[in-house]
Amino acid sequence: MMSTKQQISPETQQTALGVAKANQKPGQTKEQTKLIAQGIEKGIAEYKKQQKAKARERNKQQKKQQANRQLDEQFPQESEADLPHERIHLTSWLPWGLLLVSWLGFAWYVWL
Repeated sequence: MMSTKQQISPETQQTALGVAKANQKPGQTKEQTKLIAQGIEKGIAEYKKQQKAKARERNKQQKKQQANRQLDEQFPQESEADLPHERIHLTSWLPWGLLLVSWLGFAWYVWL
């Protein structure tokens, strides 16, 4: 695995050094503070890298959704209004037909 040194911006370096100095403990040497600042720089760089990856992923999702919308506009899907009336008619009579059959069965059972 090849390790390349990332270029860290001067603003990031200043921010990291400011945070390291703000949290400096009494008796802490300049070398220790510098090492802490370097760790903070790496953390900031990693955070920025993650945010860029998330932004790329969001852009991909937005483009995918936009493409899907365009496809939907070009080829609209059938809605319920486009369904045949026979199917809707059958489903509305089905519960009543079952009720009638059950009552007829009950009447036949009681009569015999």
